[in-house]
Amino acid sequence: MIGVTLETQKFWDAEADTFDDEADHGLRDAAVRGAWSRLLLPLLPEVPASVADLGCGTGSLSVLLAQAGYAVAGLDLSPRMVEAAGRKARATGAAAQFVVGDASEPRLPAGSFDVVLARHVLWALPDPGAALKNWLHLLKAGGMLLLVEGRWATGGGLTSAEVCAHLRAQGQEPSVTRLDDPQLWGRSIDDDRYLVVNHSTPTTGGVK
Repeated sequence: MIGVTLETQKFWDAEADTFDDEADHGLRDAAVRGAWSRLLLPLLPEVPASVADLGCGTGSLSVLLAQAGYAVAGLDLSPRMVEAAGRKARATGAAAQFVVGDASEPRLPAGSFDVVLARHVLWALPDPGAALKNWLHLLKAGGMLLLVEGRWATGGGLTSAEVCAHLRAQGQEPSVTRLDDPQLWGRSIDDDRYLVVNHSTPTTGGVK
């Protein structure tokens, strides 16, 4: 796959069995799940809008949105993550579809999605600017890009200023909301976590 290595894929395969142990990954706790619902659902267009969940992991957000009536396509580099996401969807009756693929250059139809969602993915990609350009091309004209990112206490991650600079370089006008509600994470946090919302412009995002 372009933009990633086999070692990266193997790493995330090895994480699949325990990935949902993190409260915000598995959304097993009703309070955490409710917090993500309250954050995301009011931002989205009316159902049954189409959503691409890039770097979907075990599919928790994909399933959450599919259960709310959205048409969700999840993509992840890790085959084992995708398998887990499929099992989760089947167990809950959620009509979400999942494929293995590189989030840097997702092989999904251009101009086909109302929303592109990525949580804690952009920071891990080799070229965030190029990835964002590819993600914008997945959107219909006026479509929405939702990015949950952070600058972690470990020193890793991206600042909101860095993410917004990448988007503004492509003619976009993003907005930022800090995500410091402990219910989102199942615990208090001491690093910078945020949501970037961007409605694509007709010049660079989606198709006319």
